[in-house]
Amino acid sequence: MEMQSLFSGFCSNSVIPSPKDLFPSHHYCFIQSNNRVSFRAQCFPASRRSGSVGRLECKNSVEKVSDVVSHKEDSKSWVKPKRLAVFVSGGGSNFRSIHQACIEGSVNGVVVVLVTDKHACGGAQYARDKGIPVILFPKTKDEPDGLSSDDLVIVLRRFEVDFILLAGYLKLIPVELIRAYPKSIFNIHPSLLPAFGGKGYYGMKVHEAVIASGARYSGPTIHFVDEHYDTGRILAQRVVPVLANDTAEELAARVLQEEHKLYVDVTTALCEDRIVWREDGVPLIQSKENPEEFY
Repeated sequence: MEMQSLFSGFCSNSVIPSPKDLFPSHHYCFIQSNNRVSFRAQCFPASRRSGSVGRLECKNSVEKVSDVVSHKEDSKSWVKPKRLAVFVSGGGSNFRSIHQACIEGSVNGVVVVLVTDKHACGGAQYARDKGIPVILFPKTKDEPDGLSSDDLVIVLRRFEVDFILLAGYLKLIPVELIRAYPKSIFNIHPSLLPAFGGKGYYGMKVHEAVIASGARYSGPTIHFVDEHYDTGRILAQRVVPVLANDTAEELAARVLQEEHKLYVDVTTALCEDRIVWREDGVPLIQSKENPEEFY
């Protein structure tokens, strides 16, 4: 079955890997017109990822299982940077914060590809400006160059992605991707889940609902992604007070400030293999300063 427009960029200065590097054993067609670059490829076998429990230790996009690492390990020992794929639908402010933290070295990772459902969004333009490859997903009437779910899995594997970070990506993640990257896909939501989550709760709608409910607190949540909107296991939260005279815009601005900090902190822990699982299936983050503490 022919794969349509497998990889697509929309800026002449985008850094786009050679299709032979992405798919060394197949035939390709290179097309370029109107500042658009795309590749076509044929018949690629899909590979599988194994499930995992315990500590997340990703290498070459294959999740491995191990016991909790001894606390006596040298915390300064070198760890291979994790390869990150970020998904956005809008301006991508969380994406920018994560990318900047990677550049500065506070996150031991590198953003190797950006995935978007809107090729002209601010996050996609930022990625092109920084030389990060941009992939369209999914294929729609408005975005005919988008990939199918199976094709997206193949491309992400070729980029050797370890973790997928959703940063304002509004489409439901397909089951094919969740099965390919078990316990490796994360999302940030602008409320304290499970409150004010689910289909229809996004952007300013969340903050309007929080204020209308009379809730005294809100804040961002980072959670694992499953087949539904905002129902995956909660990994981290940060509390933001709701003030008596708040507007939705004012609350949104304060929550967004905490989102940027929280997502960088969680990505730092991911890239340092500090995510562990309690016996009852609740994920925890191990403290870097005190390995005996979890939060």
